[in-house]
Amino acid sequence: MGMITTTDTALDEKAMIASAERALSEIADVRREVSKVIFGQEQVVESTLLAILSGGHALLVGVPGLAKTKLVTTLGTALGLDASRIQFTPDLMPSDILGSEVMDQDEHGRRSFRFVKGPVFAQLLMADEINRASPRTQSALLQSMQEYHITIAGQRYDLPAPFHVLATQNPLEQEGTYPLPEAQLDRFLLQVDVGYPELAAERQILLDTTGISHAHANAVLDAERLRAIQHLIRQMPVSEVVVDAILSLVRSARPGQGNAETDKHVAWGPGPRAGQALMLCARARALYEGRLAPSIDDVHALAEPVLQHRMALTFAARAEGMAVRDVIAALIKQNKA
Repeated sequence: MGMITTTDTALDEKAMIASAERALSEIADVRREVSKVIFGQEQVVESTLLAILSGGHALLVGVPGLAKTKLVTTLGTALGLDASRIQFTPDLMPSDILGSEVMDQDEHGRRSFRFVKGPVFAQLLMADEINRASPRTQSALLQSMQEYHITIAGQRYDLPAPFHVLATQNPLEQEGTYPLPEAQLDRFLLQVDVGYPELAAERQILLDTTGISHAHANAVLDAERLRAIQHLIRQMPVSEVVVDAILSLVRSARPGQGNAETDKHVAWGPGPRAGQALMLCARARALYEGRLAPSIDDVHALAEPVLQHRMALTFAARAEGMAVRDVIAALIKQNKA
């Protein structure tokens, strides 16, 4: 009996390695297609793709004009997903996102209600400038992100699978915005900071985007294949050492856990969802970089996008000009020591 189990395990391992290698080459193809259209910004592309490969949603934060919208449409094409976009504005209503019931009348004068689906019924949804909409509208979207279905007039409607939201947000100092509440930020697997491009990338943007022809990405995957890769990522083995590194990092970011620096600077820290995000994204990052198992380096590389929107600094730390990323960088240093 022992023999059969061993052979099965060996077969499983062989099959696992074969499907992981297929996924590796497909992910490399997706990266290549995206790089035809998006210049530089490797870190942003990587984090956004990792969120999708891990089955989650991402929040892209940056000033306007940094190709966030272009990145989302390019990813939609390369991943073969049905994409839609909502521009958030202060007067946007929940029904503008979810859809609404309209009354139909047949030739006999009988009236009935029919549900017309809103733009949320897409596999890849771009929520542009999510912090411009009212809290009521934000929460309609954020609830659907959590539950993968919506309820209208007591009737449940399931969202497509896969379903990913990539939301963009301008930095919060801008006027006329409603910052997302902490509990809702936690729904995003990663927060990706989009900075200005490097000089070489900006030169390429100028030369390649102001002519007549524009580069286009080709489809590499489709929805079914993406789901298979997402399933594979959840099956990847994670060593005890990596699990310990995740727990140690997440717990050290919480006040009251014996870390003097955290107690001094952090008002509240990340919950268990942060650890879950690190577990999933570390596996996805390993595949993204051509490896079959995640390492402690993956955990440390993902610390900032996973933790920064799940913790807040004390008033005193902010007054000293500290930023969350400084605290995270110090925690990584401590955890490496």
